[in-house]
Amino acid sequence: MDRGLTNDPSRQPELPPSTVADELAREIKRLRLEAGISQRVLAAKIGYSRQYVSMTEWEDATLPSQELVAVLDTALSANGALIALRAQAKTDQRTRRHVQTDTDGPGTSLTANVFSPFNLEAVPAGYVSATRLTQSVVSSDVDQVKEAARCAATTENLHGGGSATTAADQELYRFAPLLRGQTAPATRRALFEAIGNLSGVAAFAAFDVADFAAAEQHARFALWCADAAGSWELRASTLADMARMTAYAGSTDDALSLIELAQVRSDRLSATTRAMLGALRAQFLATLGRTDEALNEVARSDEHFADRTPGDDVPWMCYYDEAEHMGSTGKALIPVALARDQIKLAAPRISQAIRQQGENYPRSRTFSLTRLATLTMRIGDPREAAAIGLQAASKAKDFHSQRIRDELRTLARVSIRHLHIREVDELYSTLTTDSDGILP
Repeated sequence: MDRGLTNDPSRQPELPPSTVADELAREIKRLRLEAGISQRVLAAKIGYSRQYVSMTEWEDATLPSQELVAVLDTALSANGALIALRAQAKTDQRTRRHVQTDTDGPGTSLTANVFSPFNLEAVPAGYVSATRLTQSVVSSDVDQVKEAARCAATTENLHGGGSATTAADQELYRFAPLLRGQTAPATRRALFEAIGNLSGVAAFAAFDVADFAAAEQHARFALWCADAAGSWELRASTLADMARMTAYAGSTDDALSLIELAQVRSDRLSATTRAMLGALRAQFLATLGRTDEALNEVARSDEHFADRTPGDDVPWMCYYDEAEHMGSTGKALIPVALARDQIKLAAPRISQAIRQQGENYPRSRTFSLTRLATLTMRIGDPREAAAIGLQAASKAKDFHSQRIRDELRTLARVSIRHLHIREVDELYSTLTTDSDGILP
């Protein structure tokens, strides 16, 4: 028996009233069926994924963006009918929102906190004012944004998120209002992409120091900018960072879903980006105990990396070189190595990453040293692990990074069972009793 259902019509639950947005969804579906094409065929025709086409046909869902409805109108030969219906739906939404505000009073949340791809109406609050700027935005303005993002990313790589967070935030709020300026079409895309990249840098800097609220807010703004620019590369990179944050918070399954969403249109991504996404997907699969799938995903990631052409990559993917690939895939293979008690499944890749990670990425090298030490302490030679761990502890003092401290805390915990070994006891003492000790 279905709970909450009754055959008494007078006692049926009240359904929410149909909206103009619902009418739009039904009309899109009607026109598609009338044309005799599937969602997959329509998606391929307009250059979006089947998932996005499916979402436009959902009733009681987020209103599709103007851009998406416009291409659907053309593809389905609606002669402007869908565009007009969306405009009516937007007016209807504003009216309902005004009525609800009057009814519920100030302070009532009127919109759900949901991720809605390609919805330019859902810009996160606080970045862009409603007032359009009178000034024109030119390519030199975009170059300034790119330079700000580069400087913030460099600071984060060299010193951790602490010193980068404030600078990245300041630059982001300084440049974001440019999105309301007058721009030529080509400049507009580049501007949205550059500011989205800057917001992504700010998000990861905040994440590194465990400011998760700011990290999520900046990441959502970066994703919005990616959608506004039509940048599949920025969208994929942003979703990858959101997946990393989600996994760190303990929701590995949700992180896997985000990565698979980033891979929806992998045909539009560079081989380097596909390799990066594959390494992350392998990591989440391994964490979930799906070790065979993780091994296969690492192999595919290696194939993508072998096919890459660095000169064709977008600027923000410059970090994903061979050292980063070895470190990322090595990290992904750690759960596999532990499950099979075979340190060689992961350790050689991480060791290679350590050898290749240069002066521009000392934080990455510190992560790799810590992970290799922890893995070796668990299923390898504890003395060797202690030597590697002391290097990591020494390097960690150069960074303001909560994530590095968390990984060193894990190393300290797995060291406890080997404290009878002098070298391990020295490492544990360094981690726990030094003025910068990891454990309380």
